[in-house]
Amino acid sequence: MNKDPRLLSIDDFDYPLPPERIAAAPLAIRHESKLLCYKNGTINDYRYLSLSELLPAESFVVFNETKVIPARVVFEKSTGGQIEIFCLQPDAAYGEMSAALLVNQKVVLQCLVGGASKWKSGITLTKQVDNLQLHARVLQKEKDYFLIEFSWTPAELSLANVLEIAGATPLPPYIKRPANKLDRTAYQTVYARNEGSVAAPTAGLHFTDELLQRMRARSIRIDFLTLHVGAGTFKPVKVATMQEHDMHAEWIDVTLSFLENWRSQLGRPLIAVGTTSLRTLESLYWLGLKIMKEDHQQPPTLSQWECYTLQQEAAPLASVLEALIAWMKQKKLSHFVTQTSLLVAPGYPCKVVDGLLTNFHQPRSTLLLLIAALVGEDWRKIYQHALDNEYRFLSYGDGSLLWRNV
Repeated sequence: MNKDPRLLSIDDFDYPLPPERIAAAPLAIRHESKLLCYKNGTINDYRYLSLSELLPAESFVVFNETKVIPARVVFEKSTGGQIEIFCLQPDAAYGEMSAALLVNQKVVLQCLVGGASKWKSGITLTKQVDNLQLHARVLQKEKDYFLIEFSWTPAELSLANVLEIAGATPLPPYIKRPANKLDRTAYQTVYARNEGSVAAPTAGLHFTDELLQRMRARSIRIDFLTLHVGAGTFKPVKVATMQEHDMHAEWIDVTLSFLENWRSQLGRPLIAVGTTSLRTLESLYWLGLKIMKEDHQQPPTLSQWECYTLQQEAAPLASVLEALIAWMKQKKLSHFVTQTSLLVAPGYPCKVVDGLLTNFHQPRSTLLLLIAALVGEDWRKIYQHALDNEYRFLSYGDGSLLWRNV
């Protein structure tokens, strides 16, 4: 490693992003979005529909099939004021969000609260939508969130049902408009399946069934994993150096069949669709390495800096995958479910991914650090090209195909 990522200053990962370059809405046809292609220092411009010709035949492309939930709930006070609750994740007793979504009658969630100063202690908020009556009360105020109990009638409804009825699409904070009905589908990938995210894996928003069919027709291999995206993906870096920044933990869910398929695709170029897919794939390498080192009764977790220490004991990817698959079979697990806080930044020893499909990210963000880890200082050239050539930025914007510098 050339650098210690813990000593990086976020000031070195800034660039001017005019507000008018932030896309407020997607294009009507997803695959008509612009696609910047970067390889070996060279930049070219395309549209997403050309992607099947840009990828090597028989590439292995991995998507995140998480599904965004309507995690934003607005309550109206009797005085006419509004309190907005953003559901982040369930209390620890429920495990991951996908499990909490199945709960009936009441549930405790970690939440952000807009207008919290207007919510007097001990007051229960109520929201009525048709025959659904939803209540919210604060149990505890923590440093970064509120612990809120939601209860509802009819009690047989699940939390997923309740949010579908009473919730709104959780658009990112930089999209300065209320969510509308179109966002329910627009802010969702066409292949979304596993509910649990409070933000979209936005690199996948450019894909259409037609584009996926074109890729398959060229013998490009496609498979899916899950990382449930948390609101921490938008968490700004507010510290001088990265060693002071706490990276958010996110749940991953990967099937045994995916790992076996991945093992069969070794040797092919591997392209991650989105930073979430890349973080999951790279996390699986380090988690498999931990399992190689010592037995675990449950899937281990991965902290944000752990891989930089584990690098000293790195093993070939094929050996790590074999160990992970064998461990899952021994434990009779069909899914590998755990949390990762992996922080990918310049100096990161990339073990898995050859290329990345991704959008253009906010200045001074951990997502931009990930891009810089992949392409080095050329991230500045890539982003300047995008600014100079009218690319649309952030979640509903255009995207890029970035090949890793080796």
